[in-house]
Amino acid sequence: MNKKNTLLALCFGASMALSAQTQAGLLDYTKTKYPILLTHGVLGFDRILGVSYWYGIPLALGSGGADVHLTEVSQLNSTELRGEELLQQVEEIIAITGKPKVNLIGHSHGGPTVRYVASVRPDLVASVTSVAGPSQGVPLADMIANQPAGSTDFLNSVNNALAAYIDFLSPGDPWTAQDAATALASLDTPGITAFNARHPQGVPTTACGEGAYVVNGVRYYSFSGTSPLTNAADAGDALLGLTSVVFDGAPNDGLVGACGSHLGMTIRDDYRMNHLDEVNQTFGLTSLFETDPKVVYRQQANRLKNAGL
Repeated sequence: MNKKNTLLALCFGASMALSAQTQAGLLDYTKTKYPILLTHGVLGFDRILGVSYWYGIPLALGSGGADVHLTEVSQLNSTELRGEELLQQVEEIIAITGKPKVNLIGHSHGGPTVRYVASVRPDLVASVTSVAGPSQGVPLADMIANQPAGSTDFLNSVNNALAAYIDFLSPGDPWTAQDAATALASLDTPGITAFNARHPQGVPTTACGEGAYVVNGVRYYSFSGTSPLTNAADAGDALLGLTSVVFDGAPNDGLVGACGSHLGMTIRDDYRMNHLDEVNQTFGLTSLFETDPKVVYRQQANRLKNAGL
């Protein structure tokens, strides 16, 4: 074999080895030490008719080696009640997997919900990731709460019925308690403020700042978006565009303000995403000019992996 052929062979061998190494890296890119649990927000679910609340995200995480579990809690109720329901599932998953801890990811009201579990049982939690979690309250909840007494009774009844129907359709633990009024009281500014006083871990102490990165051995992260309107084909954009009006121009995703979403290490608070895009809904109709939400979750799982979590 002449020198030219030898050099080509060496280059080919190196290329194949690099390709195999790259492929192996992709296969365990999201392989965290502990299982990842995904917890939904208001009127959420694990999956309905095969469609996950976290559209395509569990598969994207699992393709890189993550052990992913969908949880279901009360669609409408207090953060504490939802947190106790989640804690039961955390204990079950720990028993099933044999892993001593879990990584919790919560969207919207799921953010305070996972925070509750980490606060009361930090020994079972490796990390908390709050995705557009309302760490400082929800302005829309404030607006509704300030309506005259009795004026929202019909709305609460409709929401309770809708929540019960969603609960019935989803295969998770059925017939959990639903209470729209209590959910609202948990998400308005007074409710979140009181919750933060009881469970302050990771909450910023300065305006639009970051919170403690690690508390009681639990790492805290957060990310969110600031674009209520991202895809004209998504019917949810119109609703979120309407609800964003209450922010008077302050950056928000349609329901949660950018600064109000901060918890622990703020990865980003300005993704071109709205409140639905953050979980890759509706059916993946997100912005063409932003990172695919599934990639954002894969990046976070890799961040957890590299942190030994």
